[in-house]
Amino acid sequence: MRTPVLVHPSVWQARRARRLVLGLVCLSLAAPPLGHPILAQRDTSPASMPQRMQRSPQWADIQKHLPDPATATAQLLELEGDILRARRFPQDAMDYYRYALARGGVEAPLLNKLGLAELELRNVELARAYFQRAVKTSRKDAAAWNNLGTVEYVDGANGDAISDYEHAIKLDKHQAVYHANLSTAYFGRKDYKGARREMATALKIDPLVFDKEPSGGGVAAHVLTSEDRARFCFEMAKLYAQDGLDEQMLHSLAMASEAGMDVQREMHKDVVLAKFELDPRVVVLVHNAEALRATRANATTASPANQEMQQPKPL
Repeated sequence: MRTPVLVHPSVWQARRARRLVLGLVCLSLAAPPLGHPILAQRDTSPASMPQRMQRSPQWADIQKHLPDPATATAQLLELEGDILRARRFPQDAMDYYRYALARGGVEAPLLNKLGLAELELRNVELARAYFQRAVKTSRKDAAAWNNLGTVEYVDGANGDAISDYEHAIKLDKHQAVYHANLSTAYFGRKDYKGARREMATALKIDPLVFDKEPSGGGVAAHVLTSEDRARFCFEMAKLYAQDGLDEQMLHSLAMASEAGMDVQREMHKDVVLAKFELDPRVVVLVHNAEALRATRANATTASPANQEMQQPKPL
C-alpha cells in the first residue's frame, strides 16, 4: 500500500505525475503575495540556488542547461522546475517555479507544484497552506480538494481528509484515485463498509489503481495500524477474487498474512474467498508469511539493543 495519491497540476498527466511525487498527487494554489510567509521562509535569490545544487555531483551537467530566470519564458522556467523535481532537487525546482510566477506564469499549476515539492520535503504545513489557497482560488478544482485531503490524512486529521475527498468526488466522480484515497481514509476511521464501497468503485474505474507503484497512490502502510492494514489487504483480495484476478488476490492475501491476519480463518467465514481457503497457493503464502514474521521476530530479539537489555545488570 502506498501514500494517498495527490493529483498533479495536470490531472491529464496523472499517470506520469504519480511517479514523481510522494504518492500524493496535488493541484495548485493561488499565488501568495510577495512577502507572504510561505515565500519568505526560503531564500529564493538566484545566488542561493546554485550554492545548494553545487553540492551535488550532478551539478556540472545540470548547470549547462539552466535557463536565465531574468530572460527565459515562464513556460521554460516551469519546465526546468519539472526537470529538477524529477531529478530529485525539490528546493531548486521551487526556485524555478517562483521564477516562472515572476515571469507571468499561470498561478494555479505552478503553486500546486510548489505544494508538491513541499510535500516531498515533508513540509506538511507549507503544503497545506498552498492547497488551502488552491481550493479558495478554484472552488471547483477536484484535484485541489483531493490534494488537501491527502495533506490532512498524512497529518492525522482523518475527518477533514474524508470531507475533502468526498468534495473531490462530488466534483469529479470518475477519478479512481479519489475513491481509493477515500477508502483508505474510511479504513482509518474503521468504517469498513464505506471503505469497501469506495474500493469497489475505484477498481471499477481503474482495475490497477491499487497496483500503482508506491509513489503513486493509496495509503502508505505506516499510516495504517497493522490491524487496519491487514483488513485493507483482505478486503482488496475479496474484490480481486470477485473480478477473477487471482494473481492480485493472492498478493493481497499474502500482504494481509504478513501483517498478522489469520487469512485462512477469515477466508473460511467469507462467501467469496472460502473456495480458496485450501488452495495450495494460499497454503504456501500463509506458510511463507509465518516464516517471514518469525524471521523478523528473531531479528528483533537478536538485535544488539535487545541483547543488551537481556544481559544481567552488574551489581
